Amino acid sequence: MKVCIMCGGEGTRLRPLTFERPKPTIPIGGVPSIQHLVIHLANLGFTDIVITLGYLGDRIREALGDGSLYSADITYVEEKTKLGTAGSVKNAEEYLEGTPFLVVGGDHVTDINLLEFYREHKKNGAITSIGLISIDDPSEYGIAELDATFTIRRFKEKPSPGEIFSNLASTGMYVCNSEIFDYIPTGRKFDFARDLFPALMHDGRTIKGWLARGNWTDVGSPSMLRQAERWKLADIGMTTIKGTLSVRDAQITGPVRFGDAISLGSRSRIIGPVSIGEGATIGEDVIIGPYTSIGDHCVISNGSKIFSSSIYSGVRIGTGSTISGSIIDNDVVIRDGCSIENDTVIGPRASIGEGVVVHSRTRLWPEVNVQPGTVVKEYVLNDAYDTRHEGS
Repeated sequence: MKVCIMCGGEGTRLRPLTFERPKPTIPIGGVPSIQHLVIHLANLGFTDIVITLGYLGDRIREALGDGSLYSADITYVEEKTKLGTAGSVKNAEEYLEGTPFLVVGGDHVTDINLLEFYREHKKNGAITSIGLISIDDPSEYGIAELDATFTIRRFKEKPSPGEIFSNLASTGMYVCNSEIFDYIPTGRKFDFARDLFPALMHDGRTIKGWLARGNWTDVGSPSMLRQAERWKLADIGMTTIKGTLSVRDAQITGPVRFGDAISLGSRSRIIGPVSIGEGATIGEDVIIGPYTSIGDHCVISNGSKIFSSSIYSGVRIGTGSTISGSIIDNDVVIRDGCSIENDTVIGPRASIGEGVVVHSRTRLWPEVNVQPGTVVKEYVLNDAYDTRHEGS
């Protein structure tokens, strides 16, 4: 079975995490998110995989290779200019013709049974089917109105207040017949929700909805990214050690996934689910709370506390610092006595001085230098990098 994974976007809404990596390679539990997706698809039987590439596409090639590690065959198709969602799939038409195929976003994290979705589409006689999921706030998604046969009667992209006639949001996962290529122009920007679906409905073609059950997110924001990591960490079934672990009078309440060559100091406590990468050094009297991931070669100094946070590789955290519900990118230095409040994102190689307090829902750009004792209440940008953080 064929699947097309769209990986062309820049991920501006997730900056500063996407300056040096495309959104599908942001780590979740220490693993690039695209690997989680490919493993899930391959396990369901979608082993003929076409990936459309755009922004920093080589990083996706590096993360996946030819697919053989996942018992899949991966074909990469480069997008020279931005073609939109449907346009990018049209660009890969030669690899998708002749049979129904699944379309998913490269930033999707899900455990939904997409094989059931594919089989249902093959029976329903529609030109395309849209995976729908009920959510509390559908204003940032396309929404659909269904009749009793699951035929879509209305579809509205990003509805305003007063236009939200349904809370069934499009997941951006579709099963399509190859006939859709007749409706997608070649070489210009064209989207599924804004352009293709209205064109199909105007032409009287049947579009069906499929009600999905399970976990799904498109990691479009830091909070969604943290939620996706919680799901993946919850899948850790037992405590495992990949190599050596040096422990001195510490307490481990699993499940915890340890990499190789980890040192854990006296009176420290780890409460799972937690993932810790290789070469991490954890000092004395440290608390690492549930739903936390720590990357390779991090140093967590004495008396620090980390709760429900994503700490990427090479991060150094000073004595007595606290990090709560935040994402800390590669090679960040956080000195002694700092407090990083929830929903903070700190970009790579940033330097945080002693006694700094970073208020919640704040972002710090790569390589910024925050002076000791500062209280950070708003975004700290670096003019050496693009300062936009809205969009795709």
